[in-house]
Amino acid sequence: MANRIWDPFLTPQDMEHLSNSTHKQVGIGKKPALLNIDLYRAVFGDTSLPLIEGLKTWPSYCGPASWNAVPHIQAVQKAARSRNIPVIHITALAPEDSGVPGWFEAIHGGGRRKVENDEAAMDRFRRRYEIVPEVGPVPGEVVLRKTAPSAFNGTPLLSQLSLLGIDTLFVTGESTSGCVRASVVDAASYRFKVQVIEDCVFDRHQACHAINLFDMNEKYADVISAEMAISYLKSFDA
Repeated sequence: MANRIWDPFLTPQDMEHLSNSTHKQVGIGKKPALLNIDLYRAVFGDTSLPLIEGLKTWPSYCGPASWNAVPHIQAVQKAARSRNIPVIHITALAPEDSGVPGWFEAIHGGGRRKVENDEAAMDRFRRRYEIVPEVGPVPGEVVLRKTAPSAFNGTPLLSQLSLLGIDTLFVTGESTSGCVRASVVDAASYRFKVQVIEDCVFDRHQACHAINLFDMNEKYADVISAEMAISYLKSFDA
């Protein structure tokens, strides 16, 4: 991966610093899990549309980037399942189900767009946190719901990983600059080795996607391709 997605966004000073860097890779441990973050309907919509077009009906839509990630996520999930590597799915806990405001509602107040009073809009609202079936869980896989950006905040994720003896996390999902990054920082804080799969994470904003991958690769994780992730996963014994 000589040419990186973030290269066009780096300044001459950044490049000079990197040329003198002694950066080391995080690497992998002995027991991995695959962590899928927020692969829900709100960011996919019901079909692939240009970003601005999709935002008209799905306010959290991430554009074609979300659908482009699907075959890569499917391939990584297949590799993990073939080795009996735990696959964990994270989605949001809807405020109307729990009575607990989500992080965005809590800090922005009325910042979320109000639901239009028509049947189609209400149906989209009800389905917004459903994990899309193309990359959804199979029977026996863990599904956790969160009310904060990080998959660790207020969920039993850390306890589950501890129970399973996990030391390495392969990460997919969205958004790169939001919930993926927050989860990766927390995972590194808990001393997990983290591998962010570049083809399997996405964001609404291209610059944010690239720069956050750069920053995670520099500090908290290795940013690898889906091909590399599959090779790693297949190297583990079932």
